[in-house]
Parts: sequence; structure tokens; C-alpha cells
Amino acid sequence: MDIAIYGGSFNPPHLGHAAAVRSAWEQLRPDRFLIIPAAVPPHKRLPPGSPDGQARLELCRLAFAPFPWAEVLDLELQRDGPSYTIDTLSELHRRFPGARLTLLMGSDMLRSFEQWRGFSRILAQVRLGVFVREEKEGDAVCKFAANLRDTYGAQVVQIPHVPLPLHSTAIRDALPQRRGREALEDGVYAAIIRRRFYQAQPELSWLRERAYAWLKPSRIPHVRGCEAAAAALARRWGADADLAAEAGILHDITKKLDTPEQLELCRRYGCTLTQEDLDSPKTIHAITGALVARDQFGVGDAVYSAIRWHTTGRADMRLLEKIVYMADYMEPTRDFPGVERLRRLSGEDLDAAVELGLTMTLEEIKTRGLPPHSQSVEALSWLRSHSKG
Repeated sequence: MDIAIYGGSFNPPHLGHAAAVRSAWEQLRPDRFLIIPAAVPPHKRLPPGSPDGQARLELCRLAFAPFPWAEVLDLELQRDGPSYTIDTLSELHRRFPGARLTLLMGSDMLRSFEQWRGFSRILAQVRLGVFVREEKEGDAVCKFAANLRDTYGAQVVQIPHVPLPLHSTAIRDALPQRRGREALEDGVYAAIIRRRFYQAQPELSWLRERAYAWLKPSRIPHVRGCEAAAAALARRWGADADLAAEAGILHDITKKLDTPEQLELCRRYGCTLTQEDLDSPKTIHAITGALVARDQFGVGDAVYSAIRWHTTGRADMRLLEKIVYMADYMEPTRDFPGVERLRRLSGEDLDAAVELGLTMTLEEIKTRGLPPHSQSVEALSWLRSHSKG
């Protein structure tokens, strides 16, 4: 049995790793292709904030899922201490007696190979599969491989491969800047955003794409308008415009669900509704929307809270909550008496605009003979008591 082995920290696993795996598969056609994430890489420290081994294992399973012949093993995660290759090979020989093992590596790793723990024992157990970029590099690999062969009896096979210009460090640096999506398989990117690994912030175009799939087509213009209005208000009042845009994109994500579906979401997330919430079913989507946004897209507390209170408001609202409340109320597709006054006021005095919005809402509810929501009443009372006059 021929077995190819591809190891690394995979922090995170990216499309460059996937391309290398494909090149090795096409060249070697092994009976089994094993991908083995390291628990504790011996040659370099994992940067602070890196996902733990189990999380990187799951990211690898997503990254290499398009290759049905690739198997992601937790072999090194089951051991304590540094993940030395010699220990991994011993375990693989125990599991697959008589198998021929090919250990895959880049040409840079080959040059430092004699520094590996137990390298001579490794060479006695495996063939090295080295990714080679070009003819010039191939010549250098041939010379180095010849030295290993003459000195240690090594077997080295070259794997032609043009690497993608991707590097894990650059990807990790890009993710908090709302970049880096193009370097990752979509499932990997979604998982990173959901767990906010590497302090990742979602690219807004990706977030729109995902969020709009939850919406009725007729609601998308409103959500687009809310995003734009929220970002503009954030810039006007000194808030984070990207966080405001996130909240705007996600604020109505569960709006199309009917009441039984909303209640099922609450049960799934362990959220207990008050009787007042149940009596005001049109506001429940703000509660479930915040829960889904946190669960599916990993939003932080500020965005979660802005979504949660965008329908009723609450006493002592935070800046982002006020911004999203007003953006939802007076975004460009809204057309009702008084909306132009709200738009003008929101750029002059945000608290006064929220106060006016709450007043208009409570008056409209009163004309319909419905009870006001206590959160809106408390929000209006707090604003009036703290008004600048």
C-alpha cells in the first residue's frame, strides 16, 4: 500500500495547501492520502490567538472536503508535547504495517531536513516527496537529494508544483482587516468568521451574500438602505462604520419567518420570551435575528445589541443601537409623513431623532388600539429625562 503524508500547522488551511495536495495526488496517485495537522509544531510557535488543535482539525476537514481521497487524521492531536514527525511515522507503521510512506514537504523544508529530530531514522522509513517550483529549483533539489541518498540512503521524488502566492501569516494579518477571503475555501472562511478566529472580521460583500439568502427578495432593498444609512450615521457620529454596516446587513435576517418559526428559533437557542414579546410578534425577529447573527456570523456584543433593540429601542441606548434604530426607521426606501424630518434631525441631533422616532411609533401604535411595548416607553422616558432641552 502506498500512503502519502502531508503535515503542517494549517493555521489556517488555505487554497495554497489545497493546490499542493492536488499536485501530489496527481503525481503520486497513492492508495491513501493522509493530512495530519500538528498539535504543537516543533519548528515554530503558533502565534497568540491561534485556534487550538481541534479547531484547526475541523478547518482542515472543511478545506480538504473537495478531495474525497484525502483523509484528515487527528493522530498528532492525540499526543502530548511537540508533534515530531518521527513519532507520527512510528504510529503510522504500527497502523499500516508494510506500507510505503511518502512524506511530502516543500523544498525549503528539505534544506533544513537534517535538523529534524531523528532525521536519519525518518529517511530509513519513508520516501520524501518534495514540491519543486521550477527547473532551477529542481536542479538544487536534485543535488541536495543526491547528498541525502549518498549519505543516508534516502529516496527523494520531485513533485512539479507551481505554488499559489499565499502565506498563512499574511492571511492571518488580513482577516481582521475584512480581507483574506479569496485565499480560503468558502467553508473554511465561514467557519473562521463564525468563531471569529484570528480576530477575523467578515468582508461585507460576503456577509451580504450570505445574509440576503435568508431574506425575501422584496426585503433586500430595505436592508441595503439600512446598511447604507447605518454606515453614514456611524461616520457622522463617530461610531465604527463597518460594525454599523454589519448590523444593518443582519438586522432583519429572520424577518421572513412566521411566528411559529420564530418561537422554534427561541426554543433552539434557549431564549425565554416574555408575555409582552408574545403579544408583540412583529418585534420577535429582533430577538431571533440577534441570536442567529451571533451563532452563524459570530457578531460581537455591540452588533448583537444593535440588532436586538432595533425595533423597540430601550432605556439608555448605546450609540450603535441608536444608529441602527434610526437607520432602520428612515433609510432611503422609507416613505411616510415625517420621514424627511427624521432624516434631517438624525444628522443634527441623534438623541432628538431617536426621541422623535419613538414618539411617532408609540402614537401610531396607539391609533391602532394596541398596547405599547414597555421597552419603547422606557426608552422614550429615558431620552426625555436626559434631554439637552
